[in-house]
Amino acid sequence: MTDLRIGFGFDVHAFGVGDHVWLGGCRVAHTHGVVAHSDGDVLLHALCDALLGAAGLGDIGEHFPDSDETLKGVASALLLTATMERVQAAGYGVVNADLTLLAERPRLAAHRVAIRESVARLLGVALERVNIKATTTERLGFIGRGEGLAAQAAVLLERRA
Repeated sequence: MTDLRIGFGFDVHAFGVGDHVWLGGCRVAHTHGVVAHSDGDVLLHALCDALLGAAGLGDIGEHFPDSDETLKGVASALLLTATMERVQAAGYGVVNADLTLLAERPRLAAHRVAIRESVARLLGVALERVNIKATTTERLGFIGRGEGLAAQAAVLLERRA
């Protein structure tokens, strides 16, 4: 029997001062930045949590606490790389990843391919194993009011012998 594990992650950040956001390791021009200890890449943070959860390794806050000053401003791509090292050390590999951005703005369409390629590269998997989607909240709640953005991620891991 194959050892498969499913993981789910979620992250949210408020908008703050800035002229861009990081999404899936890609710099996306925007009217705001995000308030975060790291670069605030909600897609990669949700993905880290999904990976860690599927492997039974806790969560992003345990491995990369916001109280760690050495992580201030760190690129979330580095956090994902370190997360993948932990997942692989636990004997797992990524089967697929499905990520969803929840935001009124910025719009994802013009960046979807670059983000998908970035995430696939960071995970070390073929492009067809990564899916990126986006949705709005129909102008409801803090996301709908343009106060921030959120992301969800689901992953399937398989034990590698």
